[in-house]
Amino acid sequence: MAFPDRRTANIVLTTLFVVMLCAAVYCARRIILIFVFSIFFAYLIDPMVKFLQRHSLFFKNLRGPAVVEVYLAFVILIAIVGYTFAPRLARNTVKLIDEVPVLLEGLSTGDIASDLRGKYGWSHEQELRFRFFLVKHKEDIEHLIPVVDRYLSNSVVVLGWLFLLPVLAIFFLRDGGHMAGTLIQLLVPAERRARVHVLANELHKMLAGYMRAQVLLCGFSFLFYSGALLLLRFPFAMALAVLGGLLEFIPVVGWTSTFAVIVGVGIVNQSHWIWMAALLSIWRLIQDYIALPRIMGQQLKIHPLAAIFAALVGAELGGIIGIYLAIPVMASIRLILALGGEGSQQGYGRHAGVSEKQPPILAETMTN
Repeated sequence: MAFPDRRTANIVLTTLFVVMLCAAVYCARRIILIFVFSIFFAYLIDPMVKFLQRHSLFFKNLRGPAVVEVYLAFVILIAIVGYTFAPRLARNTVKLIDEVPVLLEGLSTGDIASDLRGKYGWSHEQELRFRFFLVKHKEDIEHLIPVVDRYLSNSVVVLGWLFLLPVLAIFFLRDGGHMAGTLIQLLVPAERRARVHVLANELHKMLAGYMRAQVLLCGFSFLFYSGALLLLRFPFAMALAVLGGLLEFIPVVGWTSTFAVIVGVGIVNQSHWIWMAALLSIWRLIQDYIALPRIMGQQLKIHPLAAIFAALVGAELGGIIGIYLAIPVMASIRLILALGGEGSQQGYGRHAGVSEKQPPILAETMTN
């Protein structure tokens, strides 16, 4: 039996290398995702770092001290907010935890229908219909207890990972440009580096636009939550609005957590939680199918329908993580195909003469 020729051996070895690389990426997917989200966080606060870098009173044009100043500002802000709202929120959280068993018992037996009738002036027929509905779904309501318990356990794990993101983001903010340039020098042949620099800078602009879109969506959510909570006279209206705006960064889990917290506070404090639940559901539809696709489409230059399609496919393939990554992945593929087509048809036209010394990619690193 003849030994395979060199070409066949190269194909086999390349295939094995790709398979092993995919297997390694799959095994380390959680760690890789943490680093990916750390890069997103770096893009989120990079505009503030650039602002302080240009206008700092003490360390102008120095990136490292600007990063430290931004983090110190965040720590001070969190401390002030915690000192202002933490005691009252802790008391209401304990009260909510105590009320949950009573609430679930009232839902499973249907007795809560009588309380709602007295609060909202329902007729006897409305009370009976709602009581019948609750009794009919008694088993489903009882199954909520392990679901809530599992959800809270997963939330604790997610919060633990979230605390790691700002720490890793410091390195991308400080030396991201240098790291990206070094990777290109090591992994890309010299004759292709100019094209890869062009692609990398376009991806940099796309990711910055993606984070701007996320900030806009969070801002709209904050405005809606604050308006609705103040209108219905909920306690801790502004604190809950800020929480809802921040959690908008986390798909699915973020808004469901906001929904649970706001409705829970309404139940505990005897507020209009049914109206609030209806408003939150309507806002979720507006945010997911109108605001998100239009804002993302405008910032990333993709069609709104493509943004909806990407989010739905991402949810099917990767769940919550898939929803978050689907739109930037689609925008990245669009950029790669566009620049690749331009390069094959026009020799990259104006990009052919791009110098290898491009501006930094992940974050602009200033020399100290």
